[in-house]
Amino acid sequence: MYQKDYILRMIEMLGEMLAGILGLIKKGEFEKAEEKLENLYYKMLKEDSAFFRDIPENELTDRLLHQHNYNNGHLEVLAELFNAEAELCLAQGNKPGSLDYSHKSLKLFEFVDKEYRTFSQERTDKMESIRERIRTIGNV
Repeated sequence: MYQKDYILRMIEMLGEMLAGILGLIKKGEFEKAEEKLENLYYKMLKEDSAFFRDIPENELTDRLLHQHNYNNGHLEVLAELFNAEAELCLAQGNKPGSLDYSHKSLKLFEFVDKEYRTFSQERTDKMESIRERIRTIGNV
């Protein structure tokens, strides 16, 4: 129970930080947003963004859960970070990067959603938003 409470607090804290980063993206302050995102990767997951970016989508969950001892909470944090990266890439006009991060984020959210076996409207809404981004970018 203690670990679950800790993970929930960590995800709530992440949400507040990501809201600030998304605000920077909307203002066009991309370098600041990139810097804050990079700091979040290390603060929350103890690795830099390149470590996660370089893992192929089809190996993400298996590699992180089994080779690096991450848990579902870590995967949800990473899904949130990838979603923010996708937004940043899109704002910068990097559609292929946004598409890649969107696919990885969606894969992680879907995995977490299935594993938690508890309904989360917020998670469902995020997954649908990501699917819509993928459809939009894929049709351009």
